[in-house]
Formats: sequence, structure tokens, C-alpha cells
Amino acid sequence: MSLLLSGLNNEQVKAVTLEEKSALVLAGAGSGKTRVLTTRISYLIQSRQVSPHNILAVTFTNKAAKEMRARISNMLPINIQGMWVGTFHSLCNRMLRAHYQDAGLPQAFQILDSSDQLAVIKRVLKDINVDNEKFTPRQVQWFINNAKDDGLRGLQVEVYDDFTRKMVEFYLAYEQQCNKEGVVDFSELLLRSYELLIRNEVLQKHYSSRFIHILVDEFQDTSQLQYKWLRLLAGSESSVFVVGDDDQSIYAFRGANTGNMKEFKRDFHISGVIKLEQNYRSHGNILDAANTLIRNNNGRLDKNLWTAEDHGELLKVYNAPTDLDEASFIVNEVKSLHTEGVRFSKIGVLYRSNAQSRVLEHALFNASLSYRVYGGLRFFERQEVKHALAYLRMIANPDDDNALLRIINFPTRGIGARSLEQLQDSAKEQGGSLWQAALEMSCGKGGKGRSSASRIENKNIDAPRKGINSFVFLIESMRHDCSELSLPEIVDHMLVHSGLADYYNNHREGANRLENLNELINAITIYIQESEDSSLTAFLAHASLEAGEYQNSDNQDAIQLMTVHSAKGLEFHSVFLSGLEEGLFPHDNSYNEAGGLEEERRLMYVALTRAQQRVYLSFAQSRMLHGQTHYNVPSRFLNEIPKNLLKVLHPIQEFEDIEEISIDSNYRDNVSVKDSILKKKSSSLEVHAIDSSKWNIGKRVVHKKFGVGVIVSYEGAGVDARVQVKFNEYGTKWLSLEYAKFLSI
Repeated sequence: MSLLLSGLNNEQVKAVTLEEKSALVLAGAGSGKTRVLTTRISYLIQSRQVSPHNILAVTFTNKAAKEMRARISNMLPINIQGMWVGTFHSLCNRMLRAHYQDAGLPQAFQILDSSDQLAVIKRVLKDINVDNEKFTPRQVQWFINNAKDDGLRGLQVEVYDDFTRKMVEFYLAYEQQCNKEGVVDFSELLLRSYELLIRNEVLQKHYSSRFIHILVDEFQDTSQLQYKWLRLLAGSESSVFVVGDDDQSIYAFRGANTGNMKEFKRDFHISGVIKLEQNYRSHGNILDAANTLIRNNNGRLDKNLWTAEDHGELLKVYNAPTDLDEASFIVNEVKSLHTEGVRFSKIGVLYRSNAQSRVLEHALFNASLSYRVYGGLRFFERQEVKHALAYLRMIANPDDDNALLRIINFPTRGIGARSLEQLQDSAKEQGGSLWQAALEMSCGKGGKGRSSASRIENKNIDAPRKGINSFVFLIESMRHDCSELSLPEIVDHMLVHSGLADYYNNHREGANRLENLNELINAITIYIQESEDSSLTAFLAHASLEAGEYQNSDNQDAIQLMTVHSAKGLEFHSVFLSGLEEGLFPHDNSYNEAGGLEEERRLMYVALTRAQQRVYLSFAQSRMLHGQTHYNVPSRFLNEIPKNLLKVLHPIQEFEDIEEISIDSNYRDNVSVKDSILKKKSSSLEVHAIDSSKWNIGKRVVHKKFGVGVIVSYEGAGVDARVQVKFNEYGTKWLSLEYAKFLSI
């Protein structure tokens, strides 16, 4: 027993050896919660003679469940096969398999993943003749899953308008189809398992008497229905041991309910909370910054992380003129860290929005540095970007069969598998491309393109609505209309006329995907600035090359790029947190959402506590958005960290406190909150564009007194415009354009 408890601190020992009663363990970041949980299970089996058969352990990922089993097996000399360890979904599946008849399911019921579920919904909507443009399958899928996550069947959903009434109708039709086929989706696993227990008192008592000890990891991420399911499994004699941290609850969009921690304290009569506050990951300054930041959230369960290590380095803040400069700074610092002996894999580059990775990937690509996008795809491999590139490839070269196959029915235009098979057979018979076969099918033999071309010229003739004809007309129209457009204009035109913009606007993750499509325009804008060949063909070649390089596998040493959400549970020697600007982090969407800013602050807290030794915080005064330059102010979170913990690196201007703006819940003005903040700031924070064609960054100039230099930054406008120049002999100086009288080289 002493061996089992060796190495634990006093609070960890207290949690592990707690008497058999329900408990809430408030485990801060890096406080060893996984060790406490697994040691608690081993302690119960070894000292209290509890059978593994009487233990239920719930985790949130299969990886965590596998790790938990492995750790317990290493601690104990006995077989633990009888113990239930797994995710909510896997445990519910196990229960339903054992009691399929009581649950009203066939013995061999199948589980639908997200794409399978969407396919079933599409079939259901087609069978009942639903207009897919008015009610998209994705929209129906969100409605059904949200209702199930709230524990509601179709007939239990409150109908308050015609739209909801139609959605309920689709939900009922979908339920009927799933029951007919004997299939369940992921949300159904939990809902049906909950219904099984609440309907069958004998079964509920069986499980509540069996599971004497229930242990839950990451309790702050549980949904309302998951908590209800746990309560049904917990009998009057059961001990429920939950471990969590409300400061790390960042999954509200998945239904996570931080209120479950307070409900648990009330429902299970928790008199005291065990706090694991000693952090084994980060240096003192990092923890002090995180602690101070998170105290700005209201209603949290108070705790204060501390470490036995020293204070370490100050958090470094970089004020970049542009997002490109920010990426360049990160690349240079990463190189320096690697030179010092830090492995690339121990460096985490974090961002709030997926779209931000594009500029970072581009900088890493140019620097020939290996990187990996953790928990996601590289920019040019993301679904929406690949769709957009496929349309661009068709505009550049319609004989590209791979591009055609990717987009011929995306967004849907009524081209089924049979039509596609006929098209492929026709192309094979002719010995030509799929596009040539499509032209012949659309326009008739020998009339390739003429019919479509005449339609394009004659604006009074409507485009065909469905099938291969509609696709041929679309591609030829875009090729015709884009022939005289610039590269960014081609992309803009394509996004609108292909239907991609509308499609992702109605997508559940549409905001992120639209951001990525907008970032594609930014990528093209920057490509034009850097390349001598600004043709569409040249850009497509560049995108293919960049997509195919420097993405390393898990076991290779590579820089780790990821969103802050993906970083949860990870740790790095050094963390770079980019894009700390109002409207980006915190995100625009959070301003008008209940609890939105507090969730964003928890995200910031999670980001800071990933770092062991170094933290770099960066923001850009200007950032490219949809091909246009937008000007920003620093994130309020920078002002919530004590200045004595920050070291500003080569600042262009010192940032000042940003006033907290209270947002009326009925705020619906077209002016964004970020714009409101900008109006409240003094002119010293505002950055305006000057004539970048003449005095852009990187331009070599000659000054009468200081000699030859390079422009490294600029700010202001009109008579207030000035540039920062790094001179060969006199160092870096700020000079007014009105008086400096530069000569360009």
C-alpha cells in the first residue's frame, strides 16, 4: 500500500484514500488527476477488497479509457476484466447490447456514424419530398441531435413556430426509418440507454446495486443527459467520485454543462471539495498569469494553482505589424528554441480559429520546417478548401477528372450514382476525359460546348436546374465570366456561383469553414505579392506543392500546430499563442452569447496552462481578411494578465488597457463590438495604411542623413504617416514621411 501511495502529495493521498462516500475532486491543470483517478481505483480494489465487477469508470475518449486500463493493470496483480471502463457512448452500447430486447432493438443493431446518419436523413427527406434548399439535411441533423442531447423525443419537442413543426415532422420520420432498419446514431445510444433505465426499475436497481463505485473523469465536460444517466446508475449506497475542473470547461458547443458540478454537490450532499492545486507542469509565472486571468470569471469554484518549481521566465508578448510578421516572428523563435535543444515536437503553436493556421503553415513551409496539424487537417487538405480548389482546377483545366469527380454533385445538383456511371462509361468508350463526355451528353454529339456557350451569351435563357446539364452550364459559365478577372476575383466569383458559400453558410460548422474559404482568398493575395506568375495555374501548382510538404507523422519530430480546443490535455515545453486580438480571441461570436466571454477566458486559461517553461503571446495590428486588410486592437485578455509577468518584445507601441464594454442582450446593431472598442480607443492604438505600393515593408530606401535602410514597419496616414526603418549604420529609427524625403532604391 505504501508503494501504491508513494510519490503522491497530501491532497492526492486524501483523494485516493477517501472513505467510501461521494466526492468532488477539483483538479487543476497539470495537477495529476489521471494518476489520482487510477490510483483511487487500484486502492479500492487492493485495500477495501472491492471487486472490479463493482466499479464503473467513465472517461471522454477511447484513448483515455485505454490508458486508464493500462495504468490500473500495471498497479495490480489481478485481472480487471470485469470492470466497466469506457466512454459514455461505449458503456451505453455495452448496456444496450446486453438488454437489446428491453431497449426495443434487434440483437445485431448497427451504429451510424455522423456521415451514415446524414445519408439516412437525406433518404428520409427525399422519400417525403422535402425541398433540400429550404430544409437542408445538415440542418435536420443538428436539430435531431440537439433534441436527443436534451433527452427529447420528437413528440416531446416544444413546437413554437412552423419551422420547428416541420423539423419535428422530419425527426419523427427519421426515428421511424431508424427503427425499421434497426440502427442507432451516437446520440441515440445515450438517450435509449437512459430511457431503458428510467422505464425498467428492476434493471435500474440491478445496475445501481452492482456499481458500488462510480468514477468519472473530466466531469466538467458532461452534458445534462449524461449527468442524468449517471444519477440513475448511482444507488443510495453508491460512492460517486468525480474529477474535474470548471475552469477548463470549453465544450459548451457540444452540450457540456458546467452547472453539473454545482448540481452534483447538491444532489450527492458533498460537504467538502478536495482541491488538487499543486501543478507539476508549469513554472510559477505561467501559473500566476493563468490564476489572475481566470479570476475574472464569475461563479467558478475557487482554486489557485501553485508549483514547487521556480518562477521561470516572463511571458513574452510580441506586437506584430501584420499577421505575416507575426508568423515570421514565431518561425524565428521556433528556430532559436530548436537551436537551444528543444525538440520541435515539444513546441505548440496554438490559435483560436482553424483559418489562422494558413499563414503559419505558409511561413513554416517557406522556412522548410516540419510541422504537424494536431487534431485536424492542414489548410490545403481541409474539405472545403479542397472543394474550392477543385472548382478552380476545373476553371483552369476542365479535363481534370479528379477535380470533376469531387465537385460534380457538390453541392448537390441531382447527379446520382447511375448518371455518374453512365458518364464514366461514355468517357471510357470515347477514350477522352469525363468533361468531354459530359459536354457530349449535355450538348449532343459534335456540338461540344456550343449549346452551353450560347446559353451563357444569352442572358434571357435560364440555366438548367439539375443533372449533368447544370454542371456543364455552371463550369462553362464560370470559365467565361472569369476569363478577364484577377486571381482573387476568380475565387470570389467561384465561391458565390458554385454554391459553396451558401452551402457552408447553412452548415453546422459553417462559420469555421467559411473562415477557411475566406482565408483561401488571403492565401492567393499573398501568393500574388510573393510570386512573379500570378496565373491560376501557377497558384494551383503552388497549393499542391505546399500541401504535399512538411507534414510529418506522429512519431517524427515536428512542430505541433492546433486550435486551443485541440490542445486540451496536452503539454509542451514552449507554447506560442497567436492572434490575441479582439474579435479573434475572444471571438466575435462570444460577445452576444450568454456566458460566451467566460468560455473564451477558460480557453485562454487552457492555452496558458499547456506550457511548461515558456509562453509567447502575439497579436497583429493588421490582419488579412477576405483579401482585405483589417486593423485590430489587442485582446482584453492581455490586459487581464499582470504587467509584471509580461515582457514586451520589440514593441511598435505599448498596448494600453482596453475598456470592458457591457453588451446589451438585445444588441443587434450592424456595427461589431470590435468596432465599438476601436472607437473608444485613443488614436495611439490605431494603425492606418499608407501608400503600401511605394513604402511597403521590405522596401530599400536612402535617407540624406542616415543612408541606406530597409522599411520594417509603418503606421498612420496622411501628414501623420511614419515608417520604421532599419539603417545599415544608424540602427532602427521612426521617421515621418512628410519630412524624411526618402528616395526608394
